[in-house]
Amino acid sequence: MSAARRIRTLVLFIGLAAVADVLIVAHRRFAPNYPLHVYLTGWIVLGLCLYLTAFNARKKVPFLPFVAARHWLNVHIYGGLLAAVICILHMRGHWPAGGLQRYLAILFIVVTWSGIFGWWLSRTMPGRLSTLGGEVIYERVPLVLRRLRDRAEAISIATVVPAGAATLAEFYTHELSHYFAAPMDFWPHVFASRRPLNVKLQRLADRRRYLTPAELTAADELAEILRQKDQLDAQRAGQLLLKAWLFVHIPLTYAMLIFTAVHVVVVYAFSGGAR
Repeated sequence: MSAARRIRTLVLFIGLAAVADVLIVAHRRFAPNYPLHVYLTGWIVLGLCLYLTAFNARKKVPFLPFVAARHWLNVHIYGGLLAAVICILHMRGHWPAGGLQRYLAILFIVVTWSGIFGWWLSRTMPGRLSTLGGEVIYERVPLVLRRLRDRAEAISIATVVPAGAATLAEFYTHELSHYFAAPMDFWPHVFASRRPLNVKLQRLADRRRYLTPAELTAADELAEILRQKDQLDAQRAGQLLLKAWLFVHIPLTYAMLIFTAVHVVVVYAFSGGAR
């Protein structure tokens, strides 16, 4: 993140904190004298949620001359945090007692935190994937994986005849064949851990004392392919996470809106609405 972007983010967070502070002070000052303020805060939260949900629709029509998507994203992020503050005021700082209200509160919390997680992910993961090198389109990962597996197998098997030994080929069969069979180490790559790769490279290095000169050359090539496989798995894990969190955030957002609509109907049906 550039210095200018960091400063802009800091300013926006300070502004959001100031607005939230004003709302909290105003709530404490005026809420006791206006019991029906709960309706006002409820409608404000609903309006903000509907507006924030429109961001998903905005992304589907990037060719229309609306506000730039990056500005919509900023409004989405800080508007969502503001909605969380107003929602707390709407609940008067207490956990709801009714079953419907509890489900709605849980949905709101999950949607809010999944949004915060997605914001963090979108700020950190693309840069991390760029530094890895060897960027691969997600849909091409199986093809690249198959090519790496074929190369690793060919290198390991090709040493058997000229070397007159099968040490490297046996090592590949017992230690690495399953590793090249499918993407591996999802969570270690999510947390940027290189331990799984280092373990495999160390096991390969431990076998070097038993290898012939021809197998040693092949082992160096195999180590390089291992590093490429690790980079490919890291690319896949990062891109999959960037895609997957939306499958949590967006459906739960619509579920929250449905529960909110039911909540509004119940409130106005059994309390007579704001008078």
